Amino acid sequence: MANPNLIGGGRLTRAETSGDHRHFDGKRLNMPALLKRLWQYLGRNRLLLLLAFALSVASSWLALYGPKLSGQAINAIDLGAGRVDFPTVFGCAVWMTVFYLLSGVMTYLLNVVMIRLSRTVSRQMRRDIFENLTALPVGFFDRYQTGDIISTITYDVDTVNQSMSADLLQILQSAVTVLVSFVMMLTIAPQLVVIFLVTIPATIFFTRWLTRRVRPLFRRRSAKLGELNGFVEEMLSGQKTVRAYGREQAVLERFDHKNREAVDAYTVAEANGTITGPSVNFINNVSLALVCLLGSVLFLQGQIRLGDLSSFVQYSRKFSGPINEVANIIAELQSAFAAAERVFALIDAEPEPADSPDARELTQVAGDVRLEDVDFSYVPGKEIITGLSLHAKPGSLTAIVGPTGAGKTTIINLLMRFYDVDGGCIYVDEQAVPTLTRASLRRAYTMVLQDTWLFHGTIFDNIAYGKPGATMEEVVAAAKAAHIHSYISRLPQGYDTVLSDNGSSISKGQKQLLTIARAMLLDAHMLILDEATSNVDTRTEEQIQLAMRELMAGKTCFVIAHRLSTIRSADHILVLNQGKVVEQGTHESLMAQKGFYHDLYQAQFDTALAE
Repeated sequence: MANPNLIGGGRLTRAETSGDHRHFDGKRLNMPALLKRLWQYLGRNRLLLLLAFALSVASSWLALYGPKLSGQAINAIDLGAGRVDFPTVFGCAVWMTVFYLLSGVMTYLLNVVMIRLSRTVSRQMRRDIFENLTALPVGFFDRYQTGDIISTITYDVDTVNQSMSADLLQILQSAVTVLVSFVMMLTIAPQLVVIFLVTIPATIFFTRWLTRRVRPLFRRRSAKLGELNGFVEEMLSGQKTVRAYGREQAVLERFDHKNREAVDAYTVAEANGTITGPSVNFINNVSLALVCLLGSVLFLQGQIRLGDLSSFVQYSRKFSGPINEVANIIAELQSAFAAAERVFALIDAEPEPADSPDARELTQVAGDVRLEDVDFSYVPGKEIITGLSLHAKPGSLTAIVGPTGAGKTTIINLLMRFYDVDGGCIYVDEQAVPTLTRASLRRAYTMVLQDTWLFHGTIFDNIAYGKPGATMEEVVAAAKAAHIHSYISRLPQGYDTVLSDNGSSISKGQKQLLTIARAMLLDAHMLILDEATSNVDTRTEEQIQLAMRELMAGKTCFVIAHRLSTIRSADHILVLNQGKVVEQGTHESLMAQKGFYHDLYQAQFDTALAE
């Protein structure tokens, strides 16, 4: 896969290009739009939402009826006469116990429902992200760090999930508590409610002001954590290179710098976010003090009974308490909103352009491939390929050679339509590639890259990956053709041997042979080898080439190889330099010209003799 930051499609290590990668960040969404997107996920589980709402209302009402009963119990005490209506007091106590017990059970059930709801939402979010990732163009993964994307799938989704399971539950219960408490206070002493007409607006305005200030800080925190994860993923995958060049200290210093940035961003966001709780708590305490002061005056004037005043004070605490709790989780909410922005940005990332409505399926492929005056650039104004023309006849072997950065891998990307050309056109069987569906075009090719990819599974599964339903005989035949059967047979479990961690337990050459066997198994009409034999020895490479020619008889092959000695039998050799075709022909004709190809071949021959 080519990187748009590379010149002419040449290869650089990920560590070398990490400075050019853009870090994945979420697009800015206003609060209504963000809440609407979250509701779209929650709305898919309406039954759970309705159940959660019903349990929240019921549990809150039962818990909030307690202060009313306690006030009635206090009113049953006649302080002047020294008499107590014990049946009323005991009755209130029994009902309070029953109500609180039922409220506790319903609260437990509510937590279970919310956990199930958040689990369902997070699973759907991850599925939507991964589904969109599989539809994104190759260029997307060239632009963004893998670790940064993984951070969004794991950390950011978990942050949103935690917020919905805990914070959303808290907000739901708080809303019911505030509403019921307010109604109860109105029924007890409407004149005392006037106090909250001052303190509540003050709380709202302060919270809104702080929210605008804090949200960008949490957005930056998520971005810095994504950068740190991206850096760690890059360095861990390149440990051998780091150690070989003795760059451990330099890598550690860069890690310390990025780690410090992430920690600083976290500290600043949390420090500013936690201001809300104490500030709102102060406002609520002021309101409580005013309630006690004014309530005492009304009691002395005989306008309110002591039990009613006690109930009102309890309801005022329950009224202001949820507001304080919501203020305390405002930082977590801002963190969740920042994470949600990154999640939705990944879900909304533009997929690969859809095929044209009249695109046709590529069927009965003969393998006639033609490039006419193709121009291409990864970055506008920096052309990689200019005026490239090529004709590969059905069943022919076309070798593409040239120095590093000449544009060899870029041609493969264009053939597979990972990128679209800027000028000119590519034809397959005299059909313009843009008029064909991408899926059918790519099915017509089998591709083996220099960078091997093996997944966690048996050797049989890895070889049969591209051909579901392949038999053991077919897999063994492909392995024999790739000269890897004897190695597999020596393993204790043979073809049932499980590979893990991208086949880290086997050598690079063996991994490459397995991917070549995978390619040999497919019934594709065209084959692409992008320096696919670079990890095997010369003798094995020659054997693979012979086996490949026999196996791919009648199929069009494109081979990119650095060792020119392995493509001498090619039907056509395309020599590239700086994105242009400088020579083309057979090995013998190119050597006779004593031009650019001749010099490349002689340089490799002289180097081989020197070694």
